[in-house]
Amino acid sequence: MAITATVNGKPAIFEGEEDTPLLWAIREDLGLTGTKFGCGIAACGACTVHIDGEAVRSCSMPIGAVAGKAIRTIEGLKSADGTLHAVQKAWLEAQVPQCGYCQSGQIMAAVALIEKTGKPSEAQVDEAMTNICRCGTYPRIRAAIRTATGQAASAVKGGA
Repeated sequence: MAITATVNGKPAIFEGEEDTPLLWAIREDLGLTGTKFGCGIAACGACTVHIDGEAVRSCSMPIGAVAGKAIRTIEGLKSADGTLHAVQKAWLEAQVPQCGYCQSGQIMAAVALIEKTGKPSEAQVDEAMTNICRCGTYPRIRAAIRTATGQAASAVKGGA
């Protein structure tokens, strides 16, 4: 069965059973490998993408549910001229990644949070940023979110 959607602003067709996880369609059908497989049960968040602006764990989202929707992956964050998204820049500045495996999902979750709230409070960050980082870079993730939203100066001293 063919499922049509928009991926990173371009039309895309996914071939396969309706219950095929979106993660595999993105990686295998489209060759967009920035979205990672972590757990397969929507617990870790390594596979986070945006569907119509909402952060979604793509490992448990069937392609049948995305027909006609707009999907954005980590590859879709850069501008047309290749300029990194503000969150990607902040991630580099804060030196967030260690192993880096979870970072595309972390960045996608942070972008969705910022696009929804503008300048998220600490409570909103806690609520939205549920992705797992086995390296424990959570303080750097928080710092990068504050930097990306212009809140770096208001961070609690020592709380980066």
